[in-house]
Amino acid sequence: MGESASPDKFGLRRKKRVVLVGLLSLAVWSLAAWALASALVVSEPLEKADAIVVLSGSATYVERTHRAAELYKEGRSPKIILTNDGQQGGWSNAQQRNPFFIERARDELLRLNVPAQAIEEIPQPLSNTYEEAVELRKVAAARGLRSLLIVTSAYHSRRARWTLRRVFEGSDVSLGMATAPTGEQTPRPAVWWLFPSGWRFVGGEYLKFVYYRLSY
Repeated sequence: MGESASPDKFGLRRKKRVVLVGLLSLAVWSLAAWALASALVVSEPLEKADAIVVLSGSATYVERTHRAAELYKEGRSPKIILTNDGQQGGWSNAQQRNPFFIERARDELLRLNVPAQAIEEIPQPLSNTYEEAVELRKVAAARGLRSLLIVTSAYHSRRARWTLRRVFEGSDVSLGMATAPTGEQTPRPAVWWLFPSGWRFVGGEYLKFVYYRLSY
């Protein structure tokens, strides 16, 4: 009669099963998390535009202005318009105050050698993407702009595109969408869930999108 397996062998098998299940669960979640993040990222090609519009994004102004400067230098548009969320950033020793993010965005564009005369601002504070879209439609009508290339952060792009299309419905303004690359101020799709900010940018964005679909 064969010897029965020892308790130590049973324990080792259980540990192996737990480790295997854990690794498989991690692999499945990693794939699902990547898919969730990637689904938020959209683009709308537009080779030429009357203006590049950088949507305000508070702490993500760096990646957005960098993308806008690239597009400007490619000759995609002769001007860049900045929207204003009315929010202030951290303390500036040089200015001895807390500059508004629209000021920081403008300074960043200047640092990237975008001419001051090519930068315009919408001074009115706008509290969300819907208000930005409404104001942009007014600005486009007042200035005779027929095409706008919108620049925003990657995970904000799907909601921004949906909102802009809804607000501009019935107008003759062509809309393009260009996203800032992830990895600078927002985490990459494969690893966003490892960072607290990733849950705000990705998880929070899904909640906002649901709210927008119900509200607007």
